[in-house]
Amino acid sequence: MEGNSQGVQRSMPMPKFWFRRRLVMQTLSRVPTSWSWVLHSSRLSRPSPNWLLVSCTGRRAASAAAAKKPKSVDLASDPPKYDLSEADLKRINFQRNIGVSAHIDSGKTTLTERILYYTGRIREIHEVRGRDAVGAKMDSMELEREKGITIQSAATFCDWNATSPLTGDKHKYAVNIIDTPGHVDFTIEVERALRVLDGAILVLCAVAGVQSQTTTVDRQMRRYNVPRISFINKMDRPGANPWRVINQIRSKLKITAAAVQVPIGVEDELKGVVDLVRWKAIYNEGEKGVNVVESDEIPESVLELATEKRAELIEQLAEVDEQIGDLILCDETPSNTQIAEAIRRATVGLKFSPVFLGSAIKNTAVQPLLDGVCAYLANPAESTVTAHDTTQPSAPPVPLVPAAEAPLVALAFKLEEGRFGQLTYMRVYQGTLKKGSNVFNARTDKKVKVPRLVRMHSNEMEDIDAIGPGEICAVFGVECSSGDTFTDGTTSFSMTSMYVPEPVISLAIKPVGQETPNFSRALSRFQKEDPTFKVHIDPESKETIISGMGELHLEIYVERMKREYNVECTTGKPRVAYRETISQRANFHFTHKKQTGGAGQFARVIGYVEPMEFDPEIGRDTQFESVIMGGAIPSSYIPACEKGFFEALEKGTLSGNPIVGCRMILQDGSYHVVDSSELAFRIATISAFREIYAQTRPIILEPIMTVEVVAPSEFQSAVIGSLNQRRGTILDSEVRDEEFVCTAEVPLSDMFGYSSQLRGVTQGKGEFSMEYRTHMPVLPNVQKDLSEAYKKTLPQAKK
Repeated sequence: MEGNSQGVQRSMPMPKFWFRRRLVMQTLSRVPTSWSWVLHSSRLSRPSPNWLLVSCTGRRAASAAAAKKPKSVDLASDPPKYDLSEADLKRINFQRNIGVSAHIDSGKTTLTERILYYTGRIREIHEVRGRDAVGAKMDSMELEREKGITIQSAATFCDWNATSPLTGDKHKYAVNIIDTPGHVDFTIEVERALRVLDGAILVLCAVAGVQSQTTTVDRQMRRYNVPRISFINKMDRPGANPWRVINQIRSKLKITAAAVQVPIGVEDELKGVVDLVRWKAIYNEGEKGVNVVESDEIPESVLELATEKRAELIEQLAEVDEQIGDLILCDETPSNTQIAEAIRRATVGLKFSPVFLGSAIKNTAVQPLLDGVCAYLANPAESTVTAHDTTQPSAPPVPLVPAAEAPLVALAFKLEEGRFGQLTYMRVYQGTLKKGSNVFNARTDKKVKVPRLVRMHSNEMEDIDAIGPGEICAVFGVECSSGDTFTDGTTSFSMTSMYVPEPVISLAIKPVGQETPNFSRALSRFQKEDPTFKVHIDPESKETIISGMGELHLEIYVERMKREYNVECTTGKPRVAYRETISQRANFHFTHKKQTGGAGQFARVIGYVEPMEFDPEIGRDTQFESVIMGGAIPSSYIPACEKGFFEALEKGTLSGNPIVGCRMILQDGSYHVVDSSELAFRIATISAFREIYAQTRPIILEPIMTVEVVAPSEFQSAVIGSLNQRRGTILDSEVRDEEFVCTAEVPLSDMFGYSSQLRGVTQGKGEFSMEYRTHMPVLPNVQKDLSEAYKKTLPQAKK
């Protein structure tokens, strides 16, 4: 039956009718008639039984008698399910949690500023680099306002009276918004925001289109299954071409997309948009575009284009939605209602992205975008969220239902040091979080009290007494780490944390003058706030080394130490995160013997090491495996051998960097009843690995960055020449209008100081962005230089 679910749905209109019956059973009559399509044309109406299970009732078909049976000790028994009450459904169906993500300078913060203004959250609009020295509301940090960039993601909430795409009726929605940075250096902010959101707005520049960081954000959205609507911003700029950008979305981001609007006027003549779903012309009038004027009369100048693009929208929907596909096959024209329902189904199902057009800076078409957020993005009940029961490691993930009466499950996704102590941002997935209640940290199993509960509006707070499921809030006075799960103690659920990329660049840092406690306090706080910011002490030079995602990332933290902690620091030359790996198999047979007074040390290990590719199942490219049979080495000593292997990987003998891509197979060995110990086997494994390391033909790997340079066309040859000088491999070069875009892969070690060189060769008109791609082997002469430089740092006895 499951295998033929698609065929059943095509031949019979059962799912829609059946789902409507379910909704009637759950007493949804209080929802306005014009908005009922929002409830049934969603991720819930897809044929997969799991979606229906999670989102509708959270309860499998089980008899009342079976529900009353005492708890079974069977590990495979189903966890208890919880129904969504009428109050839950009424609140959740009109709630959205969205993020605003994009490449650098696409207009994310400017768009968020307009959203807050039109929803009444702020009284005045301030620009990102405004002359009034106030700055945008969401850029609350002084450094953000100075540099005109977003450094930390900021959360806020607002209410919006959304217009139905069908009848034009209005209904009030509660919207939580997180504005995220665009620089790849602060990618963790985007990562943890998307981890807890149900939908996102992907902002694109109408001139630049899909850029390098756009691709990264797209990858992050796919990782957490976040539906998105696209907004092509800066339609007022010369050279704006939304149709080229839509083609790039389809070709580069590999997602079906189509415009749901057509611009009225081009570039500086932009006046409004035509809604292709409702077939209305929409204009922004009044001061700062506050008044939205709708007209049934489509301007003659865009009528032909609008007709063509509506046909294209239906054609694209037919590829991803069966109901529209069936209508097209039957030569029927879909109605406005059917188009709107199909857009929502396909968007929430991660198959389609509706594309909106406008200009945030010119206050044009932002309100229709808000209507689209409410109409087409998922509500908290439609997102599949699972947790793991820590008491049953082998049990399947448990679906979470946003029911207020269910046991509490919340995820701490971001930490900040506020004026009143640690501020912890949380997303409540299930149950209700109340001020003064006790919660349990699933990782530490510690009970903590929630002394203060707030909702955030950038850097402002609004105290609340309780918050329901599907909401985002912040708490004070709760000690935890980013990614911790909190429960009310009745369950043992734990949620998976977010993906944290490895740092690619390091700096030696030391305070000017005498070191004060503020130096270590600042580093400790920054490490806690940002999982991609790492600090360690070099064991040889005894220097403090900070590591991060890029030069800007570390530069911002050094500047924050000076401003927030009054600790001025000097930094050394940037260090590249080199790695070592092996290129061939080598066998080892090592005996560790040491005789002292009393019991000595004895251990013998036999086996081999071999190269290893990244294994997605275990999530790493290093592995220890024991195939010993017959107890040649007692099983109690095997963990010591494994520990020794991973300890040996921490520092290679070629350049002193960590070793990756290596597997050790332990085949045989021997032990002594008296002299063998865990320490002896750990030392034996380390020594065996180091002894045969040279036989594996080790090589040094260096981080390779994907670099995207944008500059005026006349500097194309100079820019390509500058990349070639830095051992760059040109991947793509595209000329558009007056500028060109060049994409290349360049070793990170050759990218230091590139910004000043680029300004020089382009008369200050060029800009670039880069992000980590992979590690690749260095050239033989570079490997020789690195190896000799490392040997010079070793004590004389170790050379």
